[in-house]
Amino acid sequence: MFLLRLIIPDRPGSLGTVSTALGEVNADIHAIEIVEHRRENGTAVDEIVVDLPPGVLPDRLVSACNGVPDVEVIWFSRYGAGGGLHMDLEAVEQMTSAPADAIDILVEQSPAVLHADWAALLDGTGSEVKVALETSATPEFGDVAGRWLPMEKATTLEAPDHKGLAESVLVAAPLESDRRVLVIGRRGGPEFLGSEVARLSYLASLAVTIRATA
Repeated sequence: MFLLRLIIPDRPGSLGTVSTALGEVNADIHAIEIVEHRRENGTAVDEIVVDLPPGVLPDRLVSACNGVPDVEVIWFSRYGAGGGLHMDLEAVEQMTSAPADAIDILVEQSPAVLHADWAALLDGTGSEVKVALETSATPEFGDVAGRWLPMEKATTLEAPDHKGLAESVLVAAPLESDRRVLVIGRRGGPEFLGSEVARLSYLASLAVTIRATA
């Protein structure tokens, strides 16, 4: 399973042309998501999850997309989150079914929702910043987490020069207070787009609201 992030012309037929090109290399498309519209230059950022049959080199996916006029591949990687995009609603359904655990559920689901590698809930409400909850593969934060607090709103973060974090791109959002923060990381990229920051902000606010109903 592979994830492609593309810049394509934001006009009818563009996505169909890309789909046809991928079909010509025997790629099986599992899901397509429009991540962002860039109306200032008439393009869109799309993500496509595809599967390849045995014997087909992954590089052929990139070549197929780059062969379509005005299409640019800006990210390509294996995709290990189960092949399902549109995870926002599933996360919300899980939170509403267990309101008392809404914060924990968002932390656990956020890597799949944002196609990331790990997530951690940092708690700086005490005398020191602690990791209150983390998913697998979360790196050590050491003493760098304190520089991000307090946090007023969802934002991207500059990765510190710290083992395990330096190679990641980061996004974060406050949960319940400006000193309890959800941090999400992707190893190596791609950068989090403004639309993804907005999605995280919405889900974080929703998780807090749902938790308050418990």
